[in-house]
Amino acid sequence: MASIIMCNVDEGLERRLRIRAAENGRTMEQEACEILRAALDEDIAPTKNLGTAVHELFKPFGGVELEIPPR
Repeated sequence: MASIIMCNVDEGLERRLRIRAAENGRTMEQEACEILRAALDEDIAPTKNLGTAVHELFKPFGGVELEIPPR
């Protein structure tokens, strides 16, 4: 398992982490890992391309048939 060293963590953030860890019955290290895991798990959902996103946004409104002008 990898190790991470965090420097220059302000005292307020460290205090909040210590309190949160105690509330959850974990060490500060375990709590920090849990926070990182939760934050990174949010990014796992595949992203849609722009065309698909726009199509899904306007799909409920139906479509229109446009007349294609001659060349």
